[in-house]
Amino acid sequence: MTARRTTTRIEVSSSRGVFMISVAAELAEMHPQTLRMYEQRGLIEPKRSPKGTRLYSHEDVEKLRRIQQMTAELGLNLAGVEKVLELEQQLERTRRRVAALERRREQLEAEIVALEGKREQVRAEIVRYEKAKGVEIVRARDVKPFVIPIQRR
Repeated sequence: MTARRTTTRIEVSSSRGVFMISVAAELAEMHPQTLRMYEQRGLIEPKRSPKGTRLYSHEDVEKLRRIQQMTAELGLNLAGVEKVLELEQQLERTRRRVAALERRREQLEAEIVALEGKREQVRAEIVRYEKAKGVEIVRARDVKPFVIPIQRR
């Protein structure tokens, strides 16, 4: 009888901390001490295990690679990297806000279209009503019918 080999695939969220510092450093092609320095500067915030071990996610590793690229290839210092990351966060917040405003605009446009048909109906119901005191605008159904006396000879 031959042994049957099975493979189990586990999906892990890209934001879940799964790599210890040595693995994350190797994946990002940098020294673990550099990761610690980036953490001290607030450039990266690894998750922590219940015992306090740093755990880096796939997103963290990608961010570390971007930081490495900005410093090595673009020549930015860490202050420049911090500013770039801050501006990217602002841009993402702005994009989310614009998307929310676009959704709200579409909702309001749909409401306007729905109200367009009602406008003519409401307009037909509103009439001028002259009284001794002046002119009022009222709904037609609220005006009491009146009789004009006609004198005949």
